[in-house]
Amino acid sequence: MKFFIIGERELVLAFKLTGIDGVAAETRTEVLDAFNRVTGKGGIANVPSGEIPRVLILTEQAASKIEDEEIAWQKTGKFPLIVEIPGLNGHLEGKRSLSDAIREAIGVQV
Repeated sequence: MKFFIIGERELVLAFKLTGIDGVAAETRTEVLDAFNRVTGKGGIANVPSGEIPRVLILTEQAASKIEDEEIAWQKTGKFPLIVEIPGLNGHLEGKRSLSDAIREAIGVQV
């Protein structure tokens, strides 16, 4: 399965050590440009391997800069699947963890 990460430089470097490609992006413009290239929006699919990844990992900080675009993409049901992870400083204030979301959805603590 092909993965790709967009986020802070240090996390992108860490993922690259495991063989996962990525792009360091900090501003909204950088994040949106990388997102559009990875998803192929506008016909500009341009990821290093030349194929659209199955899973796109966004740090919460990066995802917060393109919330509307991310939601619109998720509604299409196309690949890549988007997964948000905490950044270097942990969860953003007000963001629920995956465990919190599961607990709220099904009432079971994991």
